[in-house]
Amino acid sequence: MSSFDPNRRTFVRARGTELVDSMGKTTFDAVSSIWTTIHGHCHPYITEAIGRQAGILDHATALGATNPVAEELAQRLCERSGLSHVFFASDGASAVEAALKMALQFWQNAGHAERQRFVHLHCSYHGDTVGAMSVSDIAVFRDRFAPFCFETIAFERFEDVIARPDIAAVIVEPLVQAAAGMRVVPVERYRSLAAPMAPLLIVDEVATGFGRTGTFFATEQTGMKPDLLCIGKGLSGGALALSATLATTRVYEAFSSSPSELRHFFHGHSYAANPIACAAALASLELFEREQTLAHVASLAQHLAVLLAQLRDDPRIAQVRHLGLMSAIEIVPERFPSARSTPTPAWNVADAMYERGHFTRPLGNAIQLVPPLSSSTAELDSFVEALVASLP
Repeated sequence: MSSFDPNRRTFVRARGTELVDSMGKTTFDAVSSIWTTIHGHCHPYITEAIGRQAGILDHATALGATNPVAEELAQRLCERSGLSHVFFASDGASAVEAALKMALQFWQNAGHAERQRFVHLHCSYHGDTVGAMSVSDIAVFRDRFAPFCFETIAFERFEDVIARPDIAAVIVEPLVQAAAGMRVVPVERYRSLAAPMAPLLIVDEVATGFGRTGTFFATEQTGMKPDLLCIGKGLSGGALALSATLATTRVYEAFSSSPSELRHFFHGHSYAANPIACAAALASLELFEREQTLAHVASLAQHLAVLLAQLRDDPRIAQVRHLGLMSAIEIVPERFPSARSTPTPAWNVADAMYERGHFTRPLGNAIQLVPPLSSSTAELDSFVEALVASLP
């Protein structure tokens, strides 16, 4: 914390792909404000939708109630995902927590309370709340808080998982494990758990959803059929906090009964299904069609692949990882002079890039590039040029 300079990276304005700090410096938001911004900051179509909704219904609880904006958004999300029911929350970790609790109670309601364990991928990350940390596998985020966490299992083979009678669910990040430094997981590592008594499959698309990997959802490239799907970050286009846990009819029906049976889901959030956030999300979904966002992503991803390929032979770079518009360039830390002003050599590079007009945040030794989907090829060119110029 002592290395943070409050005079830098205090952002006061934004437009499109750019952020403006309190010193008047304009920078390219190369991390989409941590993977949230989809169509660019302050997109007029989204801000107008927010303004209209704020003048009609700012907020009403979703606990024992509903609102038409949330219902319309739920329908649109079901149509996009192929799932049938939506539970709203505020952030990605909250969506994961809800999914874990749903999976646990699903088996209790089904008469199989022995299914209490969760399985996750190696190098997984699902959020910083207790349940999400428990199914995460990155030491720097989890180890200090291990006394809070419950025991989980790191995934090895699907066959072993399906055979165990105590597993409630398997949770995976499809294709890209973002917090692990944009670690790309081959498609063949995924399988749907289709057997009737198989564990539930929870797919965490908080980071990968909404076009980041080239398709609307990354699961479209894997053939997986999730029982529970967690989304967030880009759901509102990046304008407001909103997340959701989507469920199949099979999961939903396990909770449906008379109130006296107490089979319903005892879980809720004060601002779940907030109408303003849902209006922003609906506007964002419409922009995918209006602006042909996925076609633009395909073009950008192809251009970025060519750019990043040029870095692979640089002796200062250990590895380049890339899928869609999610990428990381891992540096060789031993080739960099040590500096006490920043925690890692990668932060030295990030600081130098900030001076050159690009805002990124390292993940370990990796410099990440996860730009808004509305970015231009010129901005990607400029980022890579700034990165090369920032390497000592």
